[in-house]
Amino acid sequence: MHVVRAITLKLFRFIYSYKTFYSRHAKPVICMQAIVLAAGEGSRMRPLTANRPKVMLPVAGKPLLEHIIIRARFAGVTSFVLVVGYGQSTIRSYFDDGQRMGVEIDYAIQDKQLGTGHALMAARPNAADRFMVLNGDVLPDTGSLRDMVTQEAAVSAIRVDDPSRYGVFLERGGYFESVVEKSANPPSNLANAGIYVFKGSIFDALEKTPLSTRGEYELTDGLNLLATKEKIRIVSLESWLEIGRPWDILAANEIMLKDLQPSILGTVEPGATLKGNASVGKGTIIRSGAYIVGPVIIGEGCDIGPNCYIRPSTCIGNNVRVGNAVEVKNSAIMDGSKIGHLSYVGDCVIGERCNFGAGTICSNLRHDKANIKSFIRGQRSDSGRRKLGVIMGDGVMTGINTTIYPGTVIEPGFRGLPAAVLAGLVAACSAQKQ
Repeated sequence: MHVVRAITLKLFRFIYSYKTFYSRHAKPVICMQAIVLAAGEGSRMRPLTANRPKVMLPVAGKPLLEHIIIRARFAGVTSFVLVVGYGQSTIRSYFDDGQRMGVEIDYAIQDKQLGTGHALMAARPNAADRFMVLNGDVLPDTGSLRDMVTQEAAVSAIRVDDPSRYGVFLERGGYFESVVEKSANPPSNLANAGIYVFKGSIFDALEKTPLSTRGEYELTDGLNLLATKEKIRIVSLESWLEIGRPWDILAANEIMLKDLQPSILGTVEPGATLKGNASVGKGTIIRSGAYIVGPVIIGEGCDIGPNCYIRPSTCIGNNVRVGNAVEVKNSAIMDGSKIGHLSYVGDCVIGERCNFGAGTICSNLRHDKANIKSFIRGQRSDSGRRKLGVIMGDGVMTGINTTIYPGTVIEPGFRGLPAAVLAGLVAACSAQKQ
């Protein structure tokens, strides 16, 4: 009798734990297709996108596009059409047919980037009768996506403090009326979050959409036309991350690492300290004296320390070297980079295969504590951040004892001299011969 009760209790616990896991993580019964617009370079993200499309930039240890697919999968999306163009080989080689992620992935080609409407039209031959449209630079919460997949037709929105940066919706009784593109005096603060549920009728509307003043076919113009014939529900997102500027990677890391589940797969030597949630990849060694405060992600094949300090919200890619007496704080360091000893990296985004000469200091705070200015498309821009270090492209090398001013942007391939002072927008051609 006791044996039967024990077996029954174990079975109950198993069923309960399975149901709990399933409710949190498994795919809902709804099966849906998503078309992801991922063909653009992301010119505002340069120099980080010089060698990869924006959707492949790492956020919290994975490419941004992978996070989008994972969240959509949990919301009930089982098949994806990725609209690719710039850097498409990188995307294809990473995601392939989607089998590794438990989904089906197909591809549509947008040879010329002529706007979001043009990108969606490229996927018309692959489109199902009803489908979701996702932008490759927007990361929504899974709960809101689940709400959207139940709608016949829907657009997503989120209320923002500065609506002049976005297209905004006019609505009536919870339904979409029209979208007003970026305006100095926006009529609402209900920003277009760039996620939609459509039927095939959107393609008919886009066929009738003329070129915009920017010389592009805008998805929102087709949406305005469609709204004159169909009812389109507005779904408000609970949370939303847009990766549109280089320093947005830092904000996204900080938010997403709050849910980090720690995993130590590498070697941690005696005398090293890991506090809080920290993940260490296979083949990585954390040497004695290293002091790591999570949340932190460290990739595979890295060599960390000895006697270094890695502070919260830092994401380190694969095959990265962090040397002796280095401090890294709230930064993203991509694959293959080496941070030489006695260096400081604070609030920085560092590209692949960079090499810091010993004693390189990345300043991240103005003396007057004002917002730090940086650069977007070569134009000086307010980052909105009080702390921001360098945005560094791939393959940059600094000389020993280099000082880098806050908000500096360094283009790929720059080679610096010892004791250099770098500030502003630093072009590769301004590098000096050793």
